[in-house]
Amino acid sequence: MEHTFWIAFGASTLAAIVTSIGIFVIRRFENWGNKNSIYFISFAAGILISVSFLHIIPKSFLMNPKAPFYLLGGYVALHMFNRFINAFVCDKIPESHYEIGLITMFGIGFHSFIDGVVYSITFTDSIFTGVLTTIGMILHEFPEGIITYLLLVRSGFKEKTSIILAFVAAALTTPLGMLVSYPYISVIHRSLLGTFLAFSAGALVYVGATHLLPQAEKEQKKYSFFALCSGIFIAVIIVCSKA
Repeated sequence: MEHTFWIAFGASTLAAIVTSIGIFVIRRFENWGNKNSIYFISFAAGILISVSFLHIIPKSFLMNPKAPFYLLGGYVALHMFNRFINAFVCDKIPESHYEIGLITMFGIGFHSFIDGVVYSITFTDSIFTGVLTTIGMILHEFPEGIITYLLLVRSGFKEKTSIILAFVAAALTTPLGMLVSYPYISVIHRSLLGTFLAFSAGALVYVGATHLLPQAEKEQKKYSFFALCSGIFIAVIIVCSKA
């Protein structure tokens, strides 16, 4: 439906804007950004994990009896991709530091493109599913913009170049992923949609539980646990109010 397309496109564009704000903030207010980004990470982790377990996973199980396998597949796929990126960044450090920033940029760019696909999947399922997912996805876009910019700068790129590359990789790829995937996702069979939902839920659980939470636990900021619980609480309230 046309209105669903524009809502999904608006959500993916909003995600790109939030990522761009993250890049701008860390460029202009580096100390503030580094100090508070962990709270965004913790809140986003609570939202993503709760939305996956309370709504997306049960929905996918109803749509496809083989959804548990695809749920596991989504988790494992992101884990393997993360290992692949780490192998290049950590184990094969070249003489030139530029390559570290470029590999990381391409990795984050692929992840952001998949985020765009997730918007297409969830909004095609229902506006409610899309909105729930958007809350968590958008909140984790802010620190993603910060991380992309910082890694590019620290690897030797000039600040202006880092801003452009970070915007293209972390921000622009999200609406691009939505635009590329939507024409195909909007016409797929219900069982196949359940497959994609389960796969995306596995990816979201990986991002929240394996990628975001360890960062929060590592830094151990004073209110990070409160931010995590706030994300969980808000997700539970929204899901329960819909039931």
